[in-house]
Amino acid sequence: MVIKWLGHACFLIVSRDGLRIITDPYTVDGDISYSPIEELADIVLVSHEHSDHNNVSAVQGKPEVVKGSDTRIVRGIQFKGVATYHDNSQGRKRGLNTVFCFTVDDIRLCHLGDIGHLLNKVQLDEIGAIDILFVPVGGFYTIGAAEASQVCEQLSPKVIIPMHFKTPKCAYPIAGVEDFLKGKEPVRKADSSEAEFALEKLPLASEILVLKPAL
Repeated sequence: MVIKWLGHACFLIVSRDGLRIITDPYTVDGDISYSPIEELADIVLVSHEHSDHNNVSAVQGKPEVVKGSDTRIVRGIQFKGVATYHDNSQGRKRGLNTVFCFTVDDIRLCHLGDIGHLLNKVQLDEIGAIDILFVPVGGFYTIGAAEASQVCEQLSPKVIIPMHFKTPKCAYPIAGVEDFLKGKEPVRKADSSEAEFALEKLPLASEILVLKPAL
């Protein structure tokens, strides 16, 4: 499996059989200046209906769109949506958010979308064991560095991939990734937007992998 960070909360996940999944495609606007998404996909996941996460029309091909907190099987993959909130006030500030859990090439992935709070026991039980976690770390609109660290402790993934943080192409009033990385190890900063994973080669303990945005 190959994971490629396009930018913001948007990743392209390609299985060994060539199935292509895109998460939370963004809209290019005044605050998001990553290049337009031109990738082809079979499936698109949308965690919530904000323009920096739901630009399905940018994705090439005729992908099936997965939204909401239910369980669906698409192209042979089960996607479990876990209901959460975009803030720490049960959605009163920014609405709902869906955490997606799914397995590709026997590797269990979890994309937290724009989660704005720590996970409760019910949500943790729904999510279950995780190999690779995509976690927002920039704060302001989502959990920040401290809460993201706590969520990582709650889920104990083998690989942590930070997302939704400030970069030269993201002008939102959010923090960069360094606040989240402070005091943590091991941290691997890739000189690339993508990384390849196989179940038997995953680390035994949590490792943070920082990718470069492709776009």
